[in-house]
Amino acid sequence: MQMRTDADLLSLFAPGTGRDDDGGLRIAGCRVDDLAATYGTPLLLVDEGHLRATVRAWQAGLEVRLPGARVTFASKAFPCTAIYRLMAEEGVGVDVAGGGELAQAIAGGVDPARMILHGNAKSDAEIGAAHAAGVGLVVIDNLDDLDRLERLVVHEQGVLVRITPGVEGDTHASISTGGLDAKFGLPIDQAAVALRRAAAHPLLRVDGVHIHIGSQILEAAPFAASVRTLADLLAGEELGPFAVYDLGGGLGVRYTYDDAPAGLDAYLDALADAARTLLPSGARVLLEPGRALVARSAATIYRVVTHKRTGRDFVAIDGGMADNLEVALFGQRFEVAHATRPLAADATVCDVVGRHCESGDRLVEDALLPETLVGDLLAVPVTGAYCFTMANNYNGALRLPVVFARDGEHRAVVRRETHADLMARDLA
Repeated sequence: MQMRTDADLLSLFAPGTGRDDDGGLRIAGCRVDDLAATYGTPLLLVDEGHLRATVRAWQAGLEVRLPGARVTFASKAFPCTAIYRLMAEEGVGVDVAGGGELAQAIAGGVDPARMILHGNAKSDAEIGAAHAAGVGLVVIDNLDDLDRLERLVVHEQGVLVRITPGVEGDTHASISTGGLDAKFGLPIDQAAVALRRAAAHPLLRVDGVHIHIGSQILEAAPFAASVRTLADLLAGEELGPFAVYDLGGGLGVRYTYDDAPAGLDAYLDALADAARTLLPSGARVLLEPGRALVARSAATIYRVVTHKRTGRDFVAIDGGMADNLEVALFGQRFEVAHATRPLAADATVCDVVGRHCESGDRLVEDALLPETLVGDLLAVPVTGAYCFTMANNYNGALRLPVVFARDGEHRAVVRRETHADLMARDLA
């Protein structure tokens, strides 16, 4: 295994993360050990300043390339009321993929007119609630969506039709959504039927089309290719021009030492060049970044419960797959830092494992750590996307709190779950 330095490791965290003279890890100006003492562990820590800076970089980068284009946060990546509130404050729209996300976004102050409702199996209740709330765009993912809209709408409703482009980026099958066998969207012949049928309804306003090819895609080229494919498909069916072209999201982030995702500028350059060349002049482009907006802004803090050597070196923590399902679900690699001792030449290789009763509950295999003892704190970077989303109660685990930190100040925005919460819905 290649030896890494502590600087290599800290480069995975939000910018500004560093160590004090005694080796203590400091994120967003706050000592990790102080935060653990205040809020307990596991703990999801969000660097609020970095998150806001990332959102602004996306907005500015898109506007300078495609004036009038809009960033819309794919909120399934981190559906937390405080995150919705931050996005609203930064002037970013959001897409929601269900009734719960819709309710949270409204509670967070997001303007419904700047929301997009997604989902491959939207219910009457979800479509009805979105329509009643004034959600700006509903994405028609299937003809049953269209049946429901035709039956439920009582005033004008903007819609997009999601097209399956047949373009796939290099990513895990679980998060690839652009192939012709994906469960999302419609092949072009069925999309053409939906577009023409929606246009014939007096209360449905067909604003345009939507594509999305997947998540954690590290290269820019597949995104540009998806725009070219979309343009060709529409031309073949003599569809358009449209007012809106939603090109989805999916730009990957750096989780590990070896990841080399396309930078924001390279990604936006590729998409903007394709849009200017292939889409109608004056059409509005929407982008829906999720992971790329929030992932690096957060880290999860754990406490070591057990250190066991049985042929493998196991460091077991007080969390695991109840607060980070990405490893077990599709093998996402993470790295880990000791919160009070820097990585050095005497680091040893170990498996950082969770506390849950599954052999697959291995948070970081072959991790490099300095001497690690029971009671020590560890920090896993790049956990701002999908970890909170998929948090669960396996083995009766209590879902972790979320803390925002900025310039040395911190505040809880989600409290830790309690045992009473676990039983709150019990009727007997």
